[in-house]
Amino acid sequence: MSNNDQNVSEQQEQRRKNLEKMKELGVDPYPHEFEVDTTAREILDNPAWVQEEDDQEKVHVSVAGRMMTQRVMGKASFFNLQDSTGTIQVYIRRDDVADEELGRDLYNKVFKKLLDIGDIVGIKGYIFRTGTGEVTIYAEHFEVLGKSLRPIPIPKEVEIDEGETKVYDAFADKEQRYRQRYLDLLVNPDVRETFKQRTEMIQIMRDHMNEQGYLEVETPILQPIYGGASAEPFETHHNALNMKLYLRIANELYLKRLIVGGYKGVYEFAKDFRNEGISRFHNPEFTQVELYVAYKDYEWMMEFVEQMIENIAQQLHGSTEIDVGDHTIDFSTPWPRIPMFEAIEDETGMDLYGADLEELRKAADELSVEYEEEDGKGKLIDNIFEDSVEPQLIQPTFITDYPIEMSPLAKKHRSKEGLVERFEVICNTKEIANAFTELNDPLDQRERFEEQARLRAEGDEEAMTIDEDFLRALEYGMPPTAGLGIGIDRLAMIMTNSPSIRDVLFFPLMRPE
Repeated sequence: MSNNDQNVSEQQEQRRKNLEKMKELGVDPYPHEFEVDTTAREILDNPAWVQEEDDQEKVHVSVAGRMMTQRVMGKASFFNLQDSTGTIQVYIRRDDVADEELGRDLYNKVFKKLLDIGDIVGIKGYIFRTGTGEVTIYAEHFEVLGKSLRPIPIPKEVEIDEGETKVYDAFADKEQRYRQRYLDLLVNPDVRETFKQRTEMIQIMRDHMNEQGYLEVETPILQPIYGGASAEPFETHHNALNMKLYLRIANELYLKRLIVGGYKGVYEFAKDFRNEGISRFHNPEFTQVELYVAYKDYEWMMEFVEQMIENIAQQLHGSTEIDVGDHTIDFSTPWPRIPMFEAIEDETGMDLYGADLEELRKAADELSVEYEEEDGKGKLIDNIFEDSVEPQLIQPTFITDYPIEMSPLAKKHRSKEGLVERFEVICNTKEIANAFTELNDPLDQRERFEEQARLRAEGDEEAMTIDEDFLRALEYGMPPTAGLGIGIDRLAMIMTNSPSIRDVLFFPLMRPE
């Protein structure tokens, strides 16, 4: 045992001994490949493959996966093999899997004595049905494909009363599951389904945008000037150029440069990074899709968003109604559209449209809404909205027409003074989408950036910085444009009925063990 193995458990030590004994017998516990031609799911979904009678033609298969149970009965045994699609029973007999070199020892000395739960094996054989009616693979060839040196936490289901069962040793500790996602995926099949649905959701969105002729693109993650949102960035350094760089907080400003360049519509599924706290709804590394479409506005974008998300629900669940926690959320269109100040007044009785800084502070105090002394009007209104309105919004709702102070990249409202043409989609009490009629006036944009710079100088670390190259791009002319960002992780939480953002991220950021 090496110096690094001082914490090896008794079970781990026994598995290592089994590994060495395999090698001594000439069995390679880690071969290079194994030909697989079907899956557990395909076998179970094709009853015509099952040999029901002796004279029926056998359907031969080659499968691989983990041995998750083992029931040894002398010269023959049953075990359950789990692959990426499910679990199927295997029947193996001593004389049918004899190895040319090891003979019957392959069964007696390897399968019976040296295999452990969790080992990866390959099986070739034919499909039949046991006396109890279970579809099973009759093994004619058996190989070890990967020796597991750590025991897998297999839950045990025990019947305690008639019709009532109790599960023991389930791998259920949330933090441990997030840290060891590989184990979580192995022993909790519903987790694999959650991530499968997340991938399907993204593909539905991609197909929806591709059908409109929009181009999927990639933009820089490392940026010399971060922008496109109000957030604190992560910093890094490029040695060769000796320059500070930032991990992007959004990809908005680069995508709008591409609209300037002449594309009618561009989108990107982007990893973004914000140096903020971790919560049930926040991870510092997250995924969003941003879409920009020339010659459209936020009214058009509302219809686009509700149709796309309704389509996601329908394709994933076969219905526009989805159970999420204690609620049933209905994504059928159209969704309600409520101006922001109207929503605040409905919940608080306060008309804050046009209120100055002192009036907003007074309102926040009366509503027991926390804020910092350096917070401007936009931040105060945002805090009041988050505390008073968001918790009441379960069904998908468009909140529209935000104050200009909250939206430095959105176009001024065409008819309402002091507002911009912006909406957020609030669903299950949280924002899942944000969109603007984009600001394309370079002089107005410069003034907004300068106001953000002033707020930053006064202590608002999340205020935006001035991006001179983006302003230069706008000066060449950007057409009227609608822009959208959708939080993939939060939407996945809803579509998979997951209570935490960590449940829809394979590897969420965690504190060190």
